[in-house]
Amino acid sequence: MNGLAMYVENQGVSHDQMIIEHAPLVKRIVYHMMTRLPPSVPVDDLIQAGMIGLIEAARNYDPTQGASFDTYAGIRIRGAIVDEIRKNDWAPRSVYKKSRTISEAVRKIENDKGRDARDYEIANELDISIDEYHRLLQDASGYRVTSFNEVSSQDEAIIDTLVGTHETPFEGVQHDSFRKTLAECISDLPERERLVMALYYDEELNLREIGEVLGVTESRVSQIHSQAIVRLRARMSDWITEN
Repeated sequence: MNGLAMYVENQGVSHDQMIIEHAPLVKRIVYHMMTRLPPSVPVDDLIQAGMIGLIEAARNYDPTQGASFDTYAGIRIRGAIVDEIRKNDWAPRSVYKKSRTISEAVRKIENDKGRDARDYEIANELDISIDEYHRLLQDASGYRVTSFNEVSSQDEAIIDTLVGTHETPFEGVQHDSFRKTLAECISDLPERERLVMALYYDEELNLREIGEVLGVTESRVSQIHSQAIVRLRARMSDWITEN
């Protein structure tokens, strides 16, 4: 008996019922990820990709591996959505170049000073104003879809810029050294950045809700999140494959 058949038998539901019951999960994941994407990204395309991921999850799920179907389906849905985003690649190459430049500045400062790089130091290193630096973070934030739940209780897809030489995000998270390094880098983030990451990825709050928790604007939350990603990118440079 294959994994799906075992699951259906144990749960007393049909294949179609299982997909119907979990269809709302697709929309929830899509709309959560949309807060990090440009307005031009078509929601319907992402929902369609997510549904394909759900169908594949239902077809391939193996309960003997220990994960619940909800967890496994979430992984496949997010993976399918990320693949769709990567395939279409709405970002101009200049955005990626700026993101790499910021990461290089962060890495240089932190190597020189042995501590977290601060906003004004990064701006000075780039020879731009603090306002321009924040605009660069805002520009970059809409073109990277990330999920770091993997370092808590679930195995989730990892940001495609942090998967190193692995062909897919899923291959990257299989690597114990990568997982350990990523977890350590996240735990070493400045407190506010670490909190934003936890609220966004673990608690799945949106940017507005996180802003209400922290008492800051949604735009500021986006900046904090983007800086956390830039910092992680700088600290995990050995795992990154440049475009």
